[in-house]
Amino acid sequence: MSARNTLNKIDLTHPKYLQTLVENRRIFNLENCELNIFESYQEAYRVPLTFNDFVITSMIRGKKVMHLYNKPSFDYLPGETVILPANETMVIDFPEAAFDVPTQCIALAVDHNYVSNTLNYLNNFYNTDSEEQHDWQLQFNQYHFSNETEITDLINKLIRICSGSEKGKNIFADLNLKELLIRLIQSQHLEQVYTESSTLQNQSRLHFVLNYINKHLTDGILVNDLSKKAYMSRNVFFKWFREQFGITPLEYINSERIKMAKQLLKNQRTSIAAVSAQCGFSDVNYFVRLFKKTEGITPGMYRGCIVDA
Repeated sequence: MSARNTLNKIDLTHPKYLQTLVENRRIFNLENCELNIFESYQEAYRVPLTFNDFVITSMIRGKKVMHLYNKPSFDYLPGETVILPANETMVIDFPEAAFDVPTQCIALAVDHNYVSNTLNYLNNFYNTDSEEQHDWQLQFNQYHFSNETEITDLINKLIRICSGSEKGKNIFADLNLKELLIRLIQSQHLEQVYTESSTLQNQSRLHFVLNYINKHLTDGILVNDLSKKAYMSRNVFFKWFREQFGITPLEYINSERIKMAKQLLKNQRTSIAAVSAQCGFSDVNYFVRLFKKTEGITPGMYRGCIVDA
């Protein structure tokens, strides 16, 4: 897991203030959201937890095993986030929790009216292309994922705002919360279109562009070429792509190339320069800098962390 995308550590509760050793809870209640910080200090199993609102949870320390309704159980680790609809119960195991290795996570419960207003905002202002209009919505088929840098930064900022004493904290929380929700929704939209693109490549301009990028990932893809294939000017294409997915075309291309590089790095006999070239980078130094920016470590360090299956 990339160290870059783990949340900042939060000070643990002083032992004399602990209410319980399993899921001890601190609450910071704002107008449109509630920040909960949970800590567990002893091994426990099948602990239920339910929120009445949409909730964004993110791990900070330790390990949990999550059991969600009608889904396979999974390890939940720092650098990862889980989102759930209102009133869905999480059943949680703490197989390794102890005083010297506690678990700590945050849960950000978001008022349902605030979520609805944000979706309405997206539907009103992020549907500029008449051919690509769709109903923006939160999807829960992608409920467990590794944090992207932007998501990590926004959650860190929200923790700081919610737990602080600044007079205008509700205003600052609202601004950051709206951006967090929009980025989550756009990221889900990107994942959905990407999944569909190989089989529905002619279904829409979105599917065609993503399918083209992924078929030519190792080539020298230029944004000008992509805009021509989408029958748009370069500026309109750039704005349209960012509206749909929350990232630029180049950021998307580079993220897909880094994913490819992580797979190629499993082969210890392939040099870093060869991996760079195979992923479509013409400059190995640029590849190393981009990899470190994305993953928090260099390609060589990443390779050294790979455990043979």
